[in-house]
Amino acid sequence: MTHEENTSGWDAIDQAIGELYGEQEPHHYGTSIPYMLGGPDPLDGISVYSANTPMPHWHFVTYGFSELYEKESDQLSQSGYGFEITFRLTRGEEENEPPAWALNLLQNMGRYVFNSGNVFRAGDYMDANGPICLASDTLLTALAFIEDPDLPEISTPNGSVQFVQMVGITGRELEMIQTWNARGFLSACSSFMPKYVTDLMRNSYADIPSVIQAVQLGIEQDGSSTAFLFIQQLGWESPRKKMLQKTVPAKLQLGANQAVLIGNILRSRMSKGESLSLIGPDVNIMFKAGEQPASLESDRQITLTVNKQVVEELAQNLHPVEGTFEIISLDRLLVQIVKTEIKDQEGHVIKTIG
Repeated sequence: MTHEENTSGWDAIDQAIGELYGEQEPHHYGTSIPYMLGGPDPLDGISVYSANTPMPHWHFVTYGFSELYEKESDQLSQSGYGFEITFRLTRGEEENEPPAWALNLLQNMGRYVFNSGNVFRAGDYMDANGPICLASDTLLTALAFIEDPDLPEISTPNGSVQFVQMVGITGRELEMIQTWNARGFLSACSSFMPKYVTDLMRNSYADIPSVIQAVQLGIEQDGSSTAFLFIQQLGWESPRKKMLQKTVPAKLQLGANQAVLIGNILRSRMSKGESLSLIGPDVNIMFKAGEQPASLESDRQITLTVNKQVVEELAQNLHPVEGTFEIISLDRLLVQIVKTEIKDQEGHVIKTIG
């Protein structure tokens, strides 16, 4: 810690963890140069505790998303961003030090929040676009967030702080979350993942019958909580007139990698009368539930009003295969599926979908 005059926010976190771990001295990793002075790490510190139940694991707790020292923000009710991240990771019998990759991952979460202003709340999720531990062949390529089961929200002199636990999930599990919601999915997995401890070597829970059943029932009852989906391969060509005043219909372009997912979320959202927005680099396309299909263009925003018939027609044709199909009832809209190239860290194509 570089601040000596007032550490009331930090002390409040220490007190909350002390009630859980008593006199245990954690592994603590601080920063030598503060982020505001050009240091590489945005979080002031990460403490890691050794826990033995429900299985041996490391329990990471961040210091830095909340206000650790003097009150600086105008938001009096919450401290800083209003949360700290925790992370539980399985611990080997002879493992005496927490792995460095997990510390780096938490600092990367800090960079994301500090640079974007986007915060994490219980129920959120994030695609990591690759293994959460780059040095392993883990199936875990995404993250979900839930309340830490042992650390309830605390009040500090600088406002409230929630402890939001980060959980490693697979790509297929992420799709289940996107078509339903994170809370419901994690609850369905809780008997296989007590206290939501992340295990890099586990298999996907997406194949377990009880989980599949819970997700299907949840989608029917709740629909999908995904209101926005960020799509890298998203394009729109406006309708135009050719010679003899013949109108060429509009064209919606989607990547093969997310075609099925879009269809599933669209079906889930529209069944409850909820909209779905696809956010791309150059255009935003919002699907809105309505009786009469229609399209409306304004600037970078396209609004497509769709009914049950259009949704089913779309969902049934959205396959991860290159090609084009037409939705006649939606102004003869053309939907083009293009190939998706999956690249590694160096930019090399390692997989082509479509």
